[in-house]
Amino acid sequence: MTPSTPDDGQGTAPAAPSEPIRAAFEAAARTQAAFLADPASLPAVERFADLAEATLLAGGKLLACGNGGSLSDAMHFAEELTGRFHEARPPIAAQAISDPGHLSCVANDYGYGEVFARGVEAFGRSGDLLLAFSTSGNSANVVHAAERARRIEMTVCGMLGRDGGRMVAHCDHALIVPSTSADRTQEIHIQVVHALIEIVERCLYPENYS
Repeated sequence: MTPSTPDDGQGTAPAAPSEPIRAAFEAAARTQAAFLADPASLPAVERFADLAEATLLAGGKLLACGNGGSLSDAMHFAEELTGRFHEARPPIAAQAISDPGHLSCVANDYGYGEVFARGVEAFGRSGDLLLAFSTSGNSANVVHAAERARRIEMTVCGMLGRDGGRMVAHCDHALIVPSTSADRTQEIHIQVVHALIEIVERCLYPENYS
């Protein structure tokens, strides 16, 4: 990448941004526009929030899982709830299945396909909610986690891409980003995560938004 050249005061203008940078932002904008144009998208986000609120108000907790960038999204989701989002308020019960000791132990002893399912069994209870991220919808370990969660009567919400893949059949509710690109899908997922957190906060702590 060619760095920008600062104006030296003698009329030298900064270099134009490189084409790949512009193309990346334009592709992201098109994905967001397609998401907003789908009449099912925003109601799907609202339904996610309703399920999360119902879980928390009943004394349950929110678990989250995913691979790679999707695991980062799951961790981001949990830390914004246990920590702070817009304003100070009590912590909200959320946990990502992301502990390195757990992941490496289970992968070594049972195989990588069980890393999230074992976490669901360890931390999940009937009435809790699992938020499962998969840009393909076909990650075997995420599918196994969803199967295990439903077996113990947890609600399963999928944050998915492409056509939703195998995960759709294992979700009580699914949000599918209309993109075949993992990076574009994850960009929408994190926007949805922030919207979800704000809606949950508005329900549980409306004084923060007065």
